[in-house]
Formats: sequence, structure tokens, C-alpha cells
Amino acid sequence: MVKRILVLDDNQDILDIVHETLTYEQFEVKSTSISTDVLPLLESFEPDLVILDYRVAGTNGGEICRNIKVHPRFGNTPVIIFSAYVSNDSELISYGCDAIINKPFDLAELVEKVNNLL
Repeated sequence: MVKRILVLDDNQDILDIVHETLTYEQFEVKSTSISTDVLPLLESFEPDLVILDYRVAGTNGGEICRNIKVHPRFGNTPVIIFSAYVSNDSELISYGCDAIINKPFDLAELVEKVNNLL
């Protein structure tokens, strides 16, 4: 069964390359650049893993991660946060994420972390 991944990033270039890479790796990928779309997409798409950019317009990926982790149906869904702005990983871990990827990142690192969590 194909694993589903939901990706949020407000940088369209990063969103495109992550979407393309994960699709190439045989995942079903749904991408958005709008932070308020994540929770509705979580409900409709039912992903096996979520990737969130930490800094997005309107909120931050950490808060979205926290909302996912307390969700009755999706609390056990692995969440990866990527960020170019946080030098202390413990700040991101405090949101409950399962992995962190620092930007800029290597696509092989992304695929490896996704596969390890799934």
C-alpha cells in the first residue's frame, strides 16, 4: 500500500522539489503552501507522515505539529519539521515532532528520515 505524505512549505521552490522527490520515491504526496490548509487536509487525505516548515505565514510549523499530536485520530502520525531558523533542536522537539531537518537539506537525508519514520 502506498504511503501518503502531507507537506507544508510557503516557499514554492522547496515545496515543488520535496513533492517531486517524494513522488519519485513512490509516495503519494499532497502539498500546500497555506498553513490553515494542513488540518483540513489531515482529515481528508489521512497521511502516514506530515512534513512541516517551521516558519510559515500565519503560524509556525511547531504549533501545527502540536495540534496534530493532540488530535484524537492523528496523534501518532510522525511529523518532520524543517527549518533554517532554529539553531537549537530542543526548541523544535518541544513541539512533539519526530524528526528535524535543517535547511538547506540534502534530498537523500529527507528520503532517509521519511523512510525511517514510515
